[in-house]
Amino acid sequence: MTVSSDTPRPRAASAAFDPVASARALTRSARRASLATLDRETGQPYVSLVGVATDRDGAPLLLISDLARHTANLKADSRASVLCVDVGAGDPLAHPRVTVFGRCVAADKAASQGRWLARQPDSAMYYDFDDFNMVRLEPSGAHLVAGFGRIVDLGWDQFRTETERADGLFDAEPDIVAHMNEDHLDATRLYATALLGAADGDWRFEGCDPLGCEIGLAGRALFLPFPEPALNAGDVRKALVALVGEARARAAA
Repeated sequence: MTVSSDTPRPRAASAAFDPVASARALTRSARRASLATLDRETGQPYVSLVGVATDRDGAPLLLISDLARHTANLKADSRASVLCVDVGAGDPLAHPRVTVFGRCVAADKAASQGRWLARQPDSAMYYDFDDFNMVRLEPSGAHLVAGFGRIVDLGWDQFRTETERADGLFDAEPDIVAHMNEDHLDATRLYATALLGAADGDWRFEGCDPLGCEIGLAGRALFLPFPEPALNAGDVRKALVALVGEARARAAA
């Protein structure tokens, strides 16, 4: 995969290409995406820019306005695609991207609030407006382009994050996020710079799932995989301790 100078480099750049991990990382770290719907009047493809987060299993979540054209389109035909891109300098075709396709279904806005606002804090000012609703793109599959010659079609069953037995983790997620941002900003900063090759800055912890955590800075996010799957707060703590040890060793090298 061709990587520009300002694109974060993975922890194990020499590792074999893993399309499932790449698709998961792109969707989990997306904060803006292109939403493709079918125009209700012409049937032509219509593409709009949307904010995006992910549900517990990695499916895209969208907060959409009743006034938006894409919302009217979805009411007529729920089929849609979301394009998530790792944007960087240089040739745009050299950067990884994934298109997740399926049908948009209504999601529980109240239940999604914590996950959404942790990843899209600027939308807090209108989140409670009655004409904004949460929808979930129920994926049927994805098309991954991870660089020149790395093109893979994936079924949802292949890159979906397994959430069974992980209720303890998701129940603890708000407290984990608060704890990391109140007491361990230095660790999050190290994750970004030493493990993911990102530029230095005030990176913040945004959330976690059984396979990894999301950290963000100024509307941009990165996904950091855990060494082992996590099912509860104790597992997450163990993973984060191991990762900060690795980050410190890399920073000192």
